[in-house]
Amino acid sequence: MSLSEHQIVSLHEKLRTMRHDVNGRLANIVAAAELMRLRPETAEERLKMLLDQPHKAAESIAEFSREFEAMFGLKRE
Repeated sequence: MSLSEHQIVSLHEKLRTMRHDVNGRLANIVAAAELMRLRPETAEERLKMLLDQPHKAAESIAEFSREFEAMFGLKRE
């Protein structure tokens, strides 16, 4: 199988978007944890945001995986 230049560029853009989103989620986790450490009174408020981040990062990875598999005609088992 070979990919066209357009397909490669499209796949690369999707990878960049996924990578940016996951890095942003990781930064949010670190920031929330640091704020909780520095200001324990904000812990309850920050905990929900902190706990949402892994799920959102996983969604971003899953979306990229679906698009990647579709582009290559791969099927999940």
